[in-house]
Amino acid sequence: MLNYIIKRLVASIVTLWVIATATFFLMHAIPGGPFDGEKPLPPQIKANLEQKFGLNKPISEQYFMYLKNLSKGDLGPSLKYEGRTVNDIIEYSFPTSAKLGLVTVLCSLILGTYLGVTAALNQGKWQDSLVMVIATLGVTVPSFVLATMLIYVFAVKLLLLPSIGLEGPANYIMPVLALGGYSLSFISRLTRSSLLDVIRQDYIRTAKAKGLSRNVVIYKHALRNALIPIVTYLGPLMAGILTGSFVIEKVFGIPGMGREFVTGIYNRDYSMIMGLTVFDSFLLISFNFIVDLLYAVIDPRIKLEG
Repeated sequence: MLNYIIKRLVASIVTLWVIATATFFLMHAIPGGPFDGEKPLPPQIKANLEQKFGLNKPISEQYFMYLKNLSKGDLGPSLKYEGRTVNDIIEYSFPTSAKLGLVTVLCSLILGTYLGVTAALNQGKWQDSLVMVIATLGVTVPSFVLATMLIYVFAVKLLLLPSIGLEGPANYIMPVLALGGYSLSFISRLTRSSLLDVIRQDYIRTAKAKGLSRNVVIYKHALRNALIPIVTYLGPLMAGILTGSFVIEKVFGIPGMGREFVTGIYNRDYSMIMGLTVFDSFLLISFNFIVDLLYAVIDPRIKLEG
């Protein structure tokens, strides 16, 4: 177990280094720079700005300087927001994205699992058909289309829900529905197919033959093993949703990381793009690592070996 954790930690650091390196050189390979806008700056001012942020140095020197600062947790100053660092911007925007993402993940997990179990236990009946219709709609309808429809119906026509910001509980309803539509549908389909496969196993027949109640057989023996594929899906889902959705945050005017990422790309803010990419990758790697460890907790038969 300890060897496995050490190897995964080393592999995670190498993966993060590869992502940071590839992003750094790809970003600098694109023609133009952060100070090349539609209205060109005077050459002297542009040269002074590049000197201030070290952009006039050779690319290799900039790269090693960035890695040195990154190893200390310093993501550098923003090239567009004067007096603000990327660490400050992440510290300000991540809690907003994380709160919205956490509510979305919890709702998707609870409702998706419930719908999947209901469909599996009523296979071939109207409940199963209804869940499959909901799951199909959730997977096929893009989040920005769902967000626009929700705003039109509940904010414009019925005047029931606010359409901008995250000030109160009512503000969460439409962004959570739009952001969680796909994941809820995917989890319900995954739970249904996984549970149907598990309840046909021999040990479930044995449990039924012993006279155990239906609830004990399903919720104590079958559902536990059926959850393993869902736990696998939770790793990338958590990282993707917690760091913000570019589209949903833009549509609902939410000041989260997704909106900062889009703004950073639009402004060619090198430090911002690098910092948010590295932070997003760090979360993705961390959640996948946690998911791997959870396998052994959910099913003791799974052994983590180095």
